[in-house]
Amino acid sequence: KKMPKTIVYFSPMTWVRLLWLLLVGVGPGSRAQQGTQPQSIKIEGDITLGGLFPVHSRGPAGVPCGEVKKEKGIHRLEAMMYALDQINSDPDLLPNITLGARILDTCSRDTYALEQSLTFVQALIQKDNSDVRCSNGEPPIIPKPERVVGVIGASGSSVSIMVANVLRLFAIPQISYASTAPELSDNSRYEFFSRVVPPDSYQAQAMLDIVKAMGWNYVSTLASEGNYGESGVDAFQQISREAGGLCIAQSIKIPREPKPGEFDKIIKRLMETSNARGVIIFANEDDIKRVLQAAKKSNLTGHFLFVGSDSWGAKISPIQDQEDVAEGAVTILPKRASIDGFDQYFTSRSLENNRRNIWFAEFWEDDFKCKLTRPGIKYELGRRKCTGDERISRDSQYEQEGKVQFVIDAVYAMAHALHSMHTDLCPGSMGVCDKMDPVEGRMLLQYIHGVNFNGSAGTGVMFNENGDAPGRYDIFQYQMSNISNPGYRNIGQWTNHLRLNLEEMQWSGGDRKIPESVCSFPCESGERKKMVKGVPCCWHCELCDGYQYLLDEFTCDMCPYDMRPLKNRTGCRPTPIIKLEWSSPWAIIPVFLAILGILATTGVIATFIRFNDTPIVRASGRELSYVLLTGIFLIYLITFLMIAEPSVAVCAFRRLFLGLGMCISYSAMLTKTNRIYRIFEQGKKSVTPPKFISPTSQLIITFILISVQLLGVFIWFGVMPPHTIIDYEEQKPPNPEFARGVLKCDMSDLSLILCLSYSLVLMITCTVYAIKSRGVPETFNEAKPIGFTMYTTCIVWLAFVPIFFGTAQSTEKMFIQTTTLTVSMSLSATVSLGMLYIPKVYVIIFHPEQNVQKRKRSFKAVVQAATVSTRLSQKSSDKQNGESKIEPDRSQ
Repeated sequence: KKMPKTIVYFSPMTWVRLLWLLLVGVGPGSRAQQGTQPQSIKIEGDITLGGLFPVHSRGPAGVPCGEVKKEKGIHRLEAMMYALDQINSDPDLLPNITLGARILDTCSRDTYALEQSLTFVQALIQKDNSDVRCSNGEPPIIPKPERVVGVIGASGSSVSIMVANVLRLFAIPQISYASTAPELSDNSRYEFFSRVVPPDSYQAQAMLDIVKAMGWNYVSTLASEGNYGESGVDAFQQISREAGGLCIAQSIKIPREPKPGEFDKIIKRLMETSNARGVIIFANEDDIKRVLQAAKKSNLTGHFLFVGSDSWGAKISPIQDQEDVAEGAVTILPKRASIDGFDQYFTSRSLENNRRNIWFAEFWEDDFKCKLTRPGIKYELGRRKCTGDERISRDSQYEQEGKVQFVIDAVYAMAHALHSMHTDLCPGSMGVCDKMDPVEGRMLLQYIHGVNFNGSAGTGVMFNENGDAPGRYDIFQYQMSNISNPGYRNIGQWTNHLRLNLEEMQWSGGDRKIPESVCSFPCESGERKKMVKGVPCCWHCELCDGYQYLLDEFTCDMCPYDMRPLKNRTGCRPTPIIKLEWSSPWAIIPVFLAILGILATTGVIATFIRFNDTPIVRASGRELSYVLLTGIFLIYLITFLMIAEPSVAVCAFRRLFLGLGMCISYSAMLTKTNRIYRIFEQGKKSVTPPKFISPTSQLIITFILISVQLLGVFIWFGVMPPHTIIDYEEQKPPNPEFARGVLKCDMSDLSLILCLSYSLVLMITCTVYAIKSRGVPETFNEAKPIGFTMYTTCIVWLAFVPIFFGTAQSTEKMFIQTTTLTVSMSLSATVSLGMLYIPKVYVIIFHPEQNVQKRKRSFKAVVQAATVSTRLSQKSSDKQNGESKIEPDRSQ
C-alpha cells in the first residue's frame, strides 16, 4: 500500500512571485537573491549538474539564512565537488566530457530553496525578445543561459518535495542523497525524483523489526512537524497496523516553532501512558536535543527508551550534555562507510587551494574559531585573527559527515547515466554530440533508473521503479557503561530482514536485560486476557476460577464433569476416585461397634442353644427369639457391607440386607407385642384364648411380614438392577484441589429411606402395641422390655434423621452419612439385644437357681391375675391423687 499523500499547493501570491522570478531571471546577481550570503558556486563544464545543499541553517524571522552548517552543509557540498574531480579525471567514465556544476544554498528552508532552484530552469524558459532593440536599432545579443541537465539534492525531504514539483514541470531529473520521506516514492507525482538513500518506509520497517525483536508491543511516536517527521511516523504506524502486534500509545507532533515549555508538555503527555517506555522518534537534531533536555529536567533519566531514525543516527550533537538520558537509545542509519579518499581531499583543503567554494572562508572561521579580514566586514574584538596556516583535523576536530558517501554515489549515478546515454546516442563521438545537446530529461531519467554499479563504499547503487535505493541500515546503540569510550556501538544491521545482536545491547546502569515497553504484562498461568476495547495490546488478567481451565489466552472453559483443572489451569486432569477406607476413622468406630455387637449376639445365640430347654429360654419364645436374634445379627453385619468397596455384588447385598435385618427384628417384636396385647384384651372379654398365638402361628405371621420387605427388594432389583456409580458432585468444593469422585452404589438418600421405611413402619407399629401393653405386669412375659426397647429405638432414629439429612451439603457427606447410618443401626440392635436378652443370659449364666420351672397356670388364672393387678394399680393412682395414704401390702 502506498503511504498517505501530501499534496503541495502554492498560494496565488507564490505563483505570481515564481512567474516574476522566471521572467526577470534568477541568478547570482539578481535582485531577488541579493543578501548577506554569496548565492552559488559555478564550476565550468560541458554538461552542468545542479546541486542543492543546506550550507546555512534556517535564519531567524525575516532573515533567510542563519549560521554555516559545517557537516551537513560544507562536508556534503565538498563531497559533490570531490566526486566531480574524480569523474573528470577518470578516463573511462565520460571520456572527453567535463562535468560542471551550479551549486546553491537552500538555507534549510523549503520556500527559499524553491526560489533558488528556479536558477536551474532559466534556460528552459522561452522569452520573447522580438520587441527589444539596442540603441542602434539592432537586436540585442543575449548569452545563452546555463542549462542544468540534472540536480543533486536536496537534503531535507520537505525541500526535495518543494523543488521536485518545479523540476518535474521542466523534466529535470533529480537524485537526492538524504531525503527519505515515503511520499517521494510516489512515481505518479515525483516521477523525476530518485534517491540513493532508502525511503523511510524501509526505515520504518527496520525500526518496527527492532521494536518487535526487543519484545515491545506498546510505544509512543514523536515527530517533528514537516514531511520528514510526519511521513516517517505515518509509515511506521501504517506498517505496524498491517503487521499487527504493536500499539501506539501516543502520537505527538513537535511544532515547527515550539513555544516555551512545549517540550515539558510533550514529556508530560508521554508520561500519561508511562508503560509505553519505548519512544519512536522521527525528529531533527534540535528537537531531539530539547526532548532529551526536557526528560532530564523532569527527572526521567533512564525511563524513556528511544528508537531514533537516521536523523539521529550516530551523531554526537543531539545528545551532547544529555548522554545519561540518551543511554540505551537505539538508532538507525543507512549503511555507510567512511570514504578515505574524501578525508584526504577535505583535510588538504585550505583558503588558498579552495577558492571555488565561496562559503569555505565562512566555514574556516567557524571551524577554527578565528576571524578573517574581508572587505566590508568589521573585525570582531575578542576573536583571534585567522593566519591561513590552520589545517583541518590537525587544528580542529574532524569527522566525516554520514551522508558524504551518498552525495558521492548520487553524483556518480548521474555520471553513469550520462555515460550510458552518451554511449548509446553518440557512439565513437568525442565529447557531447548533437543528440545530447540538449540532454533530453525524460530519456536521462530512464538511464538513471537503469544504472547498477558499485558505489564509493563498495555497495551496489541501483534504483527500483519508484527511484528508490535498496534498504540497507546499520543499527547502533548509545552505550556508556563497560566500554572504554562511551559512544555509539554497532549492534546489528537490516537488509530486508533484521540481524540484531541482543546480547551486545546494554541499558541504563550497564543492565543487559532488555527493559519492557508493554501496555499489559503477560498474564500468570491460569489467567485469561480480557482485552481493553480499542487497544489490542492492552488487557486485564482474570483468573480462571473454580473448575475452569484456560482454553486459549482469551477464554476460560469448564472442565468435564469428571475432571478438575491442573494447578496451573492450563488443562484438566482426572478427578481422584475415593471410597470409604477400612482404615478411616469414619469406618473404625462403626466396625468396632459391629464387631462387639456380632460377638454379643453370637454369645446370646450360643447361650440360648446351649440352654434351649431351660425355663427362661422356653418362656421367652424360643422360635421368635431365634428369628429376632438373626435380625439383630444381620443389622450388625450390614456395617461391613456399607463400608466395603462398592461393586455390583456388594450393592446387591446392601439393598437386600439394609432393611432386612431391621425388618426381621421388628417383625418378630411386633408379633410378640401383638400376641401379648391380644391375649390380655381377649381376657377382658372372655376366657377363650385368641387365635394365632401358638409358636407356629407366630412364625408364620413374622415371615409374612418379612416377605413384604423381600418382595419390595426383588421388585427393585427387577426395575433397576444394582450397579456402582462415581458421584463427582458430592465432593466438589469451591477449591478444585479438594475435589473427589465418590465411588458408591446407586442408592440415593431417598431410595435408602424407602428401603428402611417398611422397617420404620414396623417399628412404629410395635411401639404403639408396646404402649397399649404397658399395663401388663412385668411378671408376665416381655411386654415391658419390648416397650422400653422401642422407646429407646425411636429416640435413636429421631436423632439419626437430622444428622443424616443435615450433612447433605457437606464435603464429608458420604463418610458422615455412612457412619451415622451404621452406628444408628448398631445402637438400635444393641438396645434390642441389651434389653431383651442380656438380662436372660445373665440369669442363665450367673443365677442358674432362678432358671427353674414354676407352677403352671391356666389361661384363665393368668388373665384374672393381670386384671387384679391392673385394678390395684388404678386404685393406688386414684388414692394418691386424693392425698390418702395406703399401707403397703407386705404379704406380696
